[in-house]
Amino acid sequence: MSNKDSKGQQMWGGRFAAQPSDIMQSINASIDIDRRMAVQDIAGSRAHADMLAECAIITEEDNEAIQAGLDQVLEEVKSGAFPYRVELEDIHMNVEARLKEIIGEPAGRLHTARSRNDQVVTDFRLWTRGALTEAQSGLLELQKTLISRAGEHTDTVMPGFTHLQTAQPVTLGHHLLAYVEMAERDRGRMRDAAVRLNESPLGAAALAGTGFPVDRDMTAEALGFDRPMANSLDAVSARDFALEALAALSIAATHLSRLAEELVLWTSAQFGFATLSDAWSTGSSIMPQKRNPDAAELIRAKAALIAGQFASLQGAVKALPLAYAKDLQDDKRLTFEAFDTFGLCVKAMAGMIDTVAFNKDRMRDAAAKGFSTATDLADYLVRELKMPFRDAHHVTGRIVAMAESEGKDLSELPLQSMQTVEPRLTEDVFSVLSVEASAASRQSYGGTSPVRVSEQVQSWKTRLGLEAGTPE
Repeated sequence: MSNKDSKGQQMWGGRFAAQPSDIMQSINASIDIDRRMAVQDIAGSRAHADMLAECAIITEEDNEAIQAGLDQVLEEVKSGAFPYRVELEDIHMNVEARLKEIIGEPAGRLHTARSRNDQVVTDFRLWTRGALTEAQSGLLELQKTLISRAGEHTDTVMPGFTHLQTAQPVTLGHHLLAYVEMAERDRGRMRDAAVRLNESPLGAAALAGTGFPVDRDMTAEALGFDRPMANSLDAVSARDFALEALAALSIAATHLSRLAEELVLWTSAQFGFATLSDAWSTGSSIMPQKRNPDAAELIRAKAALIAGQFASLQGAVKALPLAYAKDLQDDKRLTFEAFDTFGLCVKAMAGMIDTVAFNKDRMRDAAAKGFSTATDLADYLVRELKMPFRDAHHVTGRIVAMAESEGKDLSELPLQSMQTVEPRLTEDVFSVLSVEASAASRQSYGGTSPVRVSEQVQSWKTRLGLEAGTPE
């Protein structure tokens, strides 16, 4: 056993005759992680002390001393002067011990009618609520950047892909707006998660509630929660709020990863659709010509880390009986790291999109290859020659095979050649075979036509209040 004095044990060790080993103290301590919840811990303690005084559980004089002491503790935290001590295990005991040093005996009354179990999860819910707000803000900035770039490229034609094979021409603006839609759903999931987590565990105490006449509605309101949690066992043991937050974060990171993958492809010599700015590229130590899209590649990898942090937390929680178990100590490490990683990724993506240069000519040339207007030809046969679509599909397939055998695109194939397959075709057929005509024809709601894309850009600007400078 260690011979060192354990100040942490003094806070809870009355039942023990010996001190924990050094290794036990090291594995048990979480102050290096949960110190990030210092502000939330102090806010919770303020609300709790006010409630204790209002309910005549402690005196108003003690509350005044506690509040004054917590003022000083908060100032020390903000200035960086707060003396975090590993031997005090966690942020809760660090704050309480420092409060006792400042105000003396009244500090010992602060923990009346609460436990570290309800205290930690209150802090954690407050922190996660704020982190979800920040993550939504990051996504909003990305949306604004995507919308701006989409507005620049409402009529820039590029190939649309399925199976990474050329499918039909689309506009770059339409492509970028797809990620705006994804980000909006991501923000919605985060808002929903914040609504569900916004219940207060404070007052559930260790697991069974408390015998003191507390007012849990008062503390819930003071901390901005909608209501106190209705079951004390659930209050101290539930971590689904963190799981839901990480699930939403993981989905959002997956969307960032998909866009990152496209930037990697588009900036390759083989595609040549785009060039990242120097600010978002790196070089090679041996190949001087290289411009590597490392930021995009890192986003792909970090999306996997965030998904792994969600899976790790789920794995920690899935087999825990009610109520609290020490396994839950690492919930904060996983959650903090996931939000930190996501915050970097979403900022990096916004930076890349804001500064990337698109090669419109290369995109247009690529869109014209691979018989991307074949569907337009089939639609023409249905519309002008009244063919059943399946027959038109078959005729178009034969014309495509002919063009492929002659090494020509559809728009380059002579009319006479097409007429050997369908004699009723006229010169008018060429009006639908350019990539510009193809994109322009897709005017259904949600389509890629420049007209629809311009409307969607304007719709998003209005929806997010971008023109008025008051985003959602």
